[in-house]
Amino acid sequence: MLQSKAIAKYIRTSPYKSRRVLKQIQGKKYKEARLILEFMPYRVCKIIIKVLDSALSNIEQKAKENIDKENVKIIEAYANRGPILKRFQPRAQGRAFPIRKPTCHINIKLEI
Repeated sequence: MLQSKAIAKYIRTSPYKSRRVLKQIQGKKYKEARLILEFMPYRVCKIIIKVLDSALSNIEQKAKENIDKENVKIIEAYANRGPILKRFQPRAQGRAFPIRKPTCHINIKLEI
């Protein structure tokens, strides 16, 4: 039982939006999850595919041999909150309106 993980930090998307996609692939096989992500209409899917491929590459490097992608399973997929970028939008009469731009950290853990 070989495990490996990959993390993408400071992704400029909300953790809530990332979590709704990650819940769909949690517990699935690698190929099935990749197929699901390719046909989902969300922007964050491209980033998650990169993290998933990175995790697969990490597990292949640990195994030091070619592994069968059919046996690779996603055991954990979650998004944590990252720092919030705080910006201000000018408004009428000298006021300022705060804009909060959330970031998240995406974690994916694979297992053979």
